[in-house]
Amino acid sequence: MHYAPIRAITQDEIDTFDRDGVVCLRQFFDAKTIGILRDMAEENTRNPSPMAVDASREGTGRFFGDTFVWAHHPPLKEFVWHSPAADMASAVLQSEKISVIFDQFLIKDPGTSTPTLWHHDQTYWPVAGDQVATMWIALDPVTNATGAVEYIKGSHRWGQRFKAVSFKDQDLYKEDLPEVPDIDANRDQYDFVQYEMAPGDCTLHHGLTVHGAPGNSSLTQKRRAYIIRWAGADATYDPRPNLQPMLRDPGIQPGDPLDCDLFPVVRGG
Repeated sequence: MHYAPIRAITQDEIDTFDRDGVVCLRQFFDAKTIGILRDMAEENTRNPSPMAVDASREGTGRFFGDTFVWAHHPPLKEFVWHSPAADMASAVLQSEKISVIFDQFLIKDPGTSTPTLWHHDQTYWPVAGDQVATMWIALDPVTNATGAVEYIKGSHRWGQRFKAVSFKDQDLYKEDLPEVPDIDANRDQYDFVQYEMAPGDCTLHHGLTVHGAPGNSSLTQKRRAYIIRWAGADATYDPRPNLQPMLRDPGIQPGDPLDCDLFPVVRGG
């Protein structure tokens, strides 16, 4: 499928990402593209990969996730390589070289009470570097009621890495890092931003930006998101014990650039 670029990323958007650790990019993906991604989300839900998880905790509803979905669905591989998404990440990360770490569907069904716990992304992954970001593409209307993500502005520049938080098993991650602070008990100490989004909007947030989200309290509206984890030229392989499982061993050495079949370069390099 041919994907037409919508517009260029602006300097203001780049500056917002640098300063806040997150930027919202409005309507970069048209209705036809969102329709394809919705179809893939439903297909993946019906036929999940072995990487799929149900992150639901006690309560109601289902919080479904699946990773490395481009490896199972050719239309998603086409999207990762040929849509404007990689160019958008290249512009915001200010890196001509862009690799995909993995892609993912995260779906909160109507009435899902499970929140997304406060965390930042990068300590889950075997990736080091500053040019690391998550693209979160809205496939449905996103409001606080349906589970809009909250971000703590500037948290990517705290100079602090936090222990990964498991959504199911609190003893899963054992890296010797401090716990994420009790954000909700001290909300007056932080500067939050939360974006209501229409289908086709997306956010890009830094790998160390602290964020979380409520459950989906709507009884009628799903919250489906297609997510791509991007890395720029300074990213290197950083395997550590007890990380989020990857699809397979990448076959590269610690400290190597992310240039391999598991973490392929899709721009530059």
